[in-house]
Amino acid sequence: MGLLDNKVCVVTGGAGSLGLASAKLFAREGARVMLVDLKDDDLACAKAALGSPNVETCTADVSKADAVKNYIDRTVQAFGKIDVLFSNAGNQGPVTPVTEYPEDVFDAVIAVHVRGAFLACKYGLPQMNDGGSIIITSSVVGAMGGPGSVAYVAAKHAQVGIMRTVAKEAARRGIRVNTLHPGPIDNEFQAKIDAGIGKLAGGVDGRRLLDSAIPLGRHARPEEIAGTALYLASGLSAFVTGSMAMADGGLRG
Repeated sequence: MGLLDNKVCVVTGGAGSLGLASAKLFAREGARVMLVDLKDDDLACAKAALGSPNVETCTADVSKADAVKNYIDRTVQAFGKIDVLFSNAGNQGPVTPVTEYPEDVFDAVIAVHVRGAFLACKYGLPQMNDGGSIIITSSVVGAMGGPGSVAYVAAKHAQVGIMRTVAKEAARRGIRVNTLHPGPIDNEFQAKIDAGIGKLAGGVDGRRLLDSAIPLGRHARPEEIAGTALYLASGLSAFVTGSMAMADGGLRG
């Protein structure tokens, strides 16, 4: 038996590194998965990579209410009511001091991370089975901070506030709500951040700088963070809610 046999799972940002790694693991554990992302081509590639008949896709801008309602409705139509809602979609801005940070980019980052998680909970909860799980991908910087990324850091902290509120509200239905806090991941998304950190620090190697600060001494593999997502999605975390699940190699500590 798989940990998610016959469970219906939604993964936003499903064509990205962490989303796809998590979807693969969920499907391997018996889940039926709806992949949600911004572009049709990316979703087609992701679905092909999964190679499972129990995967569907839906294009959506997660910051738009109509798009969120649509991916929720499409999931229920395809598979039935939702057991796991993984709000994982994200974007990033430049690594630059607050005095130089573009206002439109700040708004866009907040819209995807914060409004996206809010809308997922608002429209997802009524279509979830009791006893389900909501996971919101935050970040290690959602538990600390860092120079040059004011929008991203603010958004990741705000997601924790959403999680803590919804965890209290959903508990009566046995629905668990937690945030997942990865440290740096070995992927394209993080590579851009590393480059910006290196530049802000005076032209050093940003990846090496981060690795030197991580007690485990390296970036995570997407599959490792996906393992924590599986824990939060499955019955292994049956008594865990309102929690910040750190998967940061010890960086925060």
